[in-house]
Amino acid sequence: MSNSPERDIIGVGSQVEVLLTDRNGQTEQFTVIIVPDEAADFNQGLLGQNTPIAKALMGEKSGHVIPYLKDDILSIEVRSVTIPDTLPESDAAKKRKEKYLEAKREVEDTNAMVFASSFSGKWGDYDPDSIVKDYQDDEKKQAE
Repeated sequence: MSNSPERDIIGVGSQVEVLLTDRNGQTEQFTVIIVPDEAADFNQGLLGQNTPIAKALMGEKSGHVIPYLKDDILSIEVRSVTIPDTLPESDAAKKRKEKYLEAKREVEDTNAMVFASSFSGKWGDYDPDSIVKDYQDDEKKQAE
């Protein structure tokens, strides 16, 4: 548990320790900070305010057990509500977009390579390496 000051009601900016209970009686405890959606990054414990769990938690207090019938979860117990020690990075949305664009480029490169490797025409075959290089050169020109 954190040494952060207690907070009465869960809202954006709250650090919340919860205990999820599933239909088999299994429990999972974790801590999240509820943040605006553009700052959300669940891998870093930053839960967007419009996610189903965050919506269920908003306005609740420490010690409350909330019925939550999603997937195999039956309830959420609010263990503690505090003010976080540190604030999340404000550029999470920018980082997500950069990761998305990087993944998209990799998929497009792979698609070009697969096409070039499998295509054979009466005027000759494609050179897979030249297709990817041409594509990357076009991207560099667009970025400039």
